[in-house]
Amino acid sequence: MTFPAPIRLGLNVDHVATVRNARGGAHPDPVRAALLAAAAGVDGITAHLREDRRHIRDADIARIRAEVALPLNFEMAATDEMVALALATKPHACCLVPERREERTTEGGLDAAGQAADLKPRIAALNAAGIRVSLFIAPDPAQIAAARALKAAVIELHTGAWCEALAAGRAAEAEAEFARLTAGAREAAALGLEVHAGHGLDYDTAERMARLPEIAELNIGHFMIGEAIFEGLDGVVRQMREAMERGRAAGGLAA
Repeated sequence: MTFPAPIRLGLNVDHVATVRNARGGAHPDPVRAALLAAAAGVDGITAHLREDRRHIRDADIARIRAEVALPLNFEMAATDEMVALALATKPHACCLVPERREERTTEGGLDAAGQAADLKPRIAALNAAGIRVSLFIAPDPAQIAAARALKAAVIELHTGAWCEALAAGRAAEAEAEFARLTAGAREAAALGLEVHAGHGLDYDTAERMARLPEIAELNIGHFMIGEAIFEGLDGVVRQMREAMERGRAAGGLAA
């Protein structure tokens, strides 16, 4: 029996910065959270530098890059300003996401197919600098094909619609969304794309996503930072890893 490869866990530290910025000052420090998470066993740190700097700030990105000995996944809008910052920072990866000023969080996937002309030169510049490019997209065949055509190395499947349907008790909708995620992961892997997933995941949904052998990484933020208030970040990282490993093992047994 062949088991799937181990799955990686990335922690998004944006909401530590959200709490800091609610009052001003320097506490709590998202870089300290990243360092604690690294010691607890996460595989990478994600941080989204929004155009309005509502949570993560430029200095946070610079410090994470300098002080944390883990890959930095720099989430960003596909703008000239953000590309220039990424080229100066040289993170391990850039995840291009849609961004609207009025949204509370990223509400949907990037329209890679519809915005291909704008995305192409920006992705090319990041690729030329040796930065892995990931596109945060819905599990839609047209978007997956566009990611491949644009020469992104990675896609991150938006799991928000699935998680929201589960939370609302819409079981049939949730199963349909999970079927889309499953098919999208398989299709992307068949095209040679590395497949990540994230948005709205908790212990249960992360465990189920980890059953999909094509998923190489889960990026989780809000739930883990929220649970850390009650359980401590070290304990939350441990519990999330255990959930993901259970899912991975169950996926291997089902193969």
